[in-house]
Amino acid sequence: MPLTDTAVRKAKLDKARAQKLYDARGLFLLVTPSGAKCWRFKYRFAGKEKLLALGTYPDVSLADARERRDDARKLVARDLDPGDVKKAQKAAEKEAGRNTFEAVAREWYIKHSPSWVEGHRTKIIARLERDVFPYIGRRAVSAVSAPEILALLRRIEARGALDTAHRAHQNVSAVLRYAVATGRAERDPAADLRGALPPAQEKHYPTISDPKGIGALMRAIVEYDGAPTTQCALRLAPLVFVRPGELRQAEWAEFDIRSAIWRIPAGKMKSRIEHLVPLSRQALKVLQDLKPFTGDGRYLFPSIRTRNRPMSGNTINGSLRRLGYGKSEMTGHGFRSMASTVLNEEGWNKDAIERQLAHAERDEVRGAYNKAEHLPERRKMMQSWADLLDKFAKPTSSVKPSRNKT
Repeated sequence: MPLTDTAVRKAKLDKARAQKLYDARGLFLLVTPSGAKCWRFKYRFAGKEKLLALGTYPDVSLADARERRDDARKLVARDLDPGDVKKAQKAAEKEAGRNTFEAVAREWYIKHSPSWVEGHRTKIIARLERDVFPYIGRRAVSAVSAPEILALLRRIEARGALDTAHRAHQNVSAVLRYAVATGRAERDPAADLRGALPPAQEKHYPTISDPKGIGALMRAIVEYDGAPTTQCALRLAPLVFVRPGELRQAEWAEFDIRSAIWRIPAGKMKSRIEHLVPLSRQALKVLQDLKPFTGDGRYLFPSIRTRNRPMSGNTINGSLRRLGYGKSEMTGHGFRSMASTVLNEEGWNKDAIERQLAHAERDEVRGAYNKAEHLPERRKMMQSWADLLDKFAKPTSSVKPSRNKT
């Protein structure tokens, strides 16, 4: 006698053994000792008796189970094994899942991100997860179209984040090029969108470049009453004017005190090229003052929570706010603009300044070869810069930048 909805719903549990409640045409309900109710279809194919799982109750109702059974019976009538067909469908779904935009993007990220600096890695995956995956993540990477990409870029632009939209465009294009290279897409449709977004405005970090303002900042840093390690970071920042991420991740092993050189590994640099920072007498004094606090560890400026990680990326900016400098007045990145402006006004060689700022070299081979380019002049420049900061910091100083003869 065929099953009824009531019989299925009220099927009693036998904790000693599984029970089979038969319906018709090979369909039955398997009630396990654990209480699960599983639909099964028994059939014969190529002379062998086989079973096909059709789902569980109540997710699959009696009517649904009968419909699935009938579909399976049609396959048998066509001389197709329902079990083999099901396996093939699962394999196809799995393969399709591996070829969605999100799956390919995460594969691309895993492959390339180990060579990126920590901050860059974090920003890339966050941007993809926030602005890209919700819109095209489930699409087959080969089916993503230029209009779809443009639509998600417009959403980002609409919230006033034009620079983020441009970066998202670059990221999407990189993923699609990777898909082409790995045989999962024919072309990169993001390339069709060049010029579709308004040009991003050049980002200028707030800074202080007049001698009086620089002097006031240097005096405020000396009087900083927070953690000694944070004060040392503030003192060192203008003397080396590296990027904030490079400063906070500085390791003692990178410093050659005898040669007065800080060698920043390529893996930490935006340009992916080792960078040399000549250390002035003042910078060496900061390191000497810092040594008793963190010299027995890995990082110059470890996190307050664990010495196995560098300090937070917000520490320098937070300290500047504590000194009374608003975010529109000065930032940790602003020390770079400060040095660049004054050193150019002083008449130093522009190439030496650019090299010390570690601005990306278009020719990577030339950049790697010339990592020590202008080093003698840069040593002289860095010491002159440190001395100038000391002069600016004198309370009664009215010193104006003097033109450097080169």
